[in-house]
Amino acid sequence: MQNIDSHYDAVIIGGGFYGAAIAIYLAKRRGFKRVLLAERESAILQRASYNNQARVHNGYHYPRSFTTAYRSRVNLPRFVLDWPDAVTQDFTKLYAIARRNSKVTARQFDRFCREIGASIQPAEPSLRALFEPGLIEDVFLVKEYAFDATKLANWAARELQDCGVRIRLQTCATAISKGPNQSLQVALTHADASEELLNSQYVFNCTYSALNQFGGDFPGTRTRLKQEITEMALVEAPAPLSGLGITVMDGPFFSLMPFPARGLHTLSHVRYTPHMHWNDERGVNPYQRLGEYERASRVDRMVRDVGRYMPAILDARYVESMFEIKTVLMKNEGDDGRPILFEKHLKLPGCFSVLGGKIDNIYDVLEKLDAEDLAFSTGAKRGASGAMT
Repeated sequence: MQNIDSHYDAVIIGGGFYGAAIAIYLAKRRGFKRVLLAERESAILQRASYNNQARVHNGYHYPRSFTTAYRSRVNLPRFVLDWPDAVTQDFTKLYAIARRNSKVTARQFDRFCREIGASIQPAEPSLRALFEPGLIEDVFLVKEYAFDATKLANWAARELQDCGVRIRLQTCATAISKGPNQSLQVALTHADASEELLNSQYVFNCTYSALNQFGGDFPGTRTRLKQEITEMALVEAPAPLSGLGITVMDGPFFSLMPFPARGLHTLSHVRYTPHMHWNDERGVNPYQRLGEYERASRVDRMVRDVGRYMPAILDARYVESMFEIKTVLMKNEGDDGRPILFEKHLKLPGCFSVLGGKIDNIYDVLEKLDAEDLAFSTGAKRGASGAMT
């Protein structure tokens, strides 16, 4: 391995929204001067940050996890304020409660929304008419938004450049190890198969599905993770549904949400969106599994089942599907909670693993970072090449 003497205050592995936001935070709010972001794709925010439902949650989704619901309710207005250009609000959002097999009744859902302070009111008759009354107990008008991942990526690219964060694209981190003088070492492999060894005081592992895919001294996360291959169908909504976002819950659970980056809607279904799952473990590369997966769409089954509740969906035009790895904490399988994972690796001081289940969880991560004493060495001398000596 070519040992390039490069020393950084922090190395962030993973150029999704969380990795980019953490790099920007360290540079702007904590004064880090030498920050490097390594991303395996050819551009930032291309994987899970893009291939998802693009929902900015307001708590409605989580009646069985008050903590997650309340945090979403608190974080949504902050997210809208911080990224107004990336947030789409010009659609009507409905939540409908199924009469059968729902884990929450309409009365319970209404009470839950009022407890967390989320806006809710009965939908008008023209909107209720979109649903099959024999299968839907009630329909509510709520406030929930969508985000444009392309605009978030543009924001991140500008901020990273302005902050002087160095970016390595098409670069995989393969190992995290103890380095000299209480530093950490990160081994990188580039697209041309060349290798690079970095020294850093801090390492932030923001690789989402690949959190545990490192060699060296990296111990893995203490929190157990579950991996899923998921399908998010992109459709052109028929005229009666074009200006709407719709979620039916809580058991049948499907959603039709605007996807601003493409001017389409995503269609997801609790039964058909997850294709396969396994318990995360080192050596089982989720991205390799996804790459080898057949990717046969289940959109026909999604549309057929959704059509029982909402007949207008039968006229939707299918465009394509986004297949991606979804990573969740196993401890929240029963209550649908989506807390962040924020682990400090005691065997590797200065190394953190970070995972969030929702985009608005970024504030929970930043609060954790605010509480950390992230002191770094500023007295090291730089050689003519800019490398630390």
